Amino acid sequence: MAGKTGFIGLGNMGGPMARNLLRAGFPLVVHDLDARKVQSLSEAGAEVAATPQALARETTRSICMVETTAQAEEVIAGAAGLVQDAAPGHAVICMSTIDPFALRRMGEALAARGIALLDAPVSGGTTGAEAATLSVIVGGAAADFAACEDLFRAMGRNVFHVGGLGNGLAMKLLNNMLLQVNTVAVAEAMVLGTKAGLDPRQIQEVIGVSTGRSNAFERSAPRMIGRDFSASGTTDISFKDQELETGFAKALGVPILLANVTQQVYQMARAAGYGKEDGSAIVKVLERLAGVTVGGGR
Repeated sequence: MAGKTGFIGLGNMGGPMARNLLRAGFPLVVHDLDARKVQSLSEAGAEVAATPQALARETTRSICMVETTAQAEEVIAGAAGLVQDAAPGHAVICMSTIDPFALRRMGEALAARGIALLDAPVSGGTTGAEAATLSVIVGGAAADFAACEDLFRAMGRNVFHVGGLGNGLAMKLLNNMLLQVNTVAVAEAMVLGTKAGLDPRQIQEVIGVSTGRSNAFERSAPRMIGRDFSASGTTDISFKDQELETGFAKALGVPILLANVTQQVYQMARAAGYGKEDGSAIVKVLERLAGVTVGGGR
């Protein structure tokens, strides 16, 4: 292991990921704007840095796990960002799901100072983050990937190197697009079946062993039936990801229909006040339009 590792962003995903690094024996320095999250990691054995810039001085590798492109740019390349005090040879790992083109621009700025940048977004949700079973999808130079693979293996079960800088994010956006489009289809099917008089639990049972099943169905149908919309991946984040997906496609000149259409369902859910609930809460928008409630509930 090469010196101390920094971790910025200790939210629902970042907090468990940082804890797994501690459990694996990596000396860790953490930073987050939420003092309670910092305290929790400090009590678990991590050192604390007041700013990303200060964190860079104490570490040789730094992980960024924030929510938006703007936040990642501030943390990595901002006035108090990692770039300011990271020494040549430092490796920055952006594990956030952000704009691939913005990531590549940051890569150019860091490379001019001798700092490596990798994009390493993850799939698996909070359950995978807690269990260290995430899929880690990495873009960047092969040598930089090799130098950081031990970190990825401590946080995930499936680790992929998919090419140059930005390719990890491109692959992640494809994955998320399929999940989010499919979740809307699941919601439509559950509402349609309920309106037709089918038992929602039998819908789950039948489709769960038939050709219509999917990860999105297995994840969302029980939540819709059980009225469990506690946040695993919020509607706000799903909407943000679809904004990235559609923007990425536009920049490449590729037409995509379903991501653009289904994004509006997430937007309707946000407008209805469900933004901080799990993405499966979009079913409530369709329920209201159809005049039924999947699984009874509230």
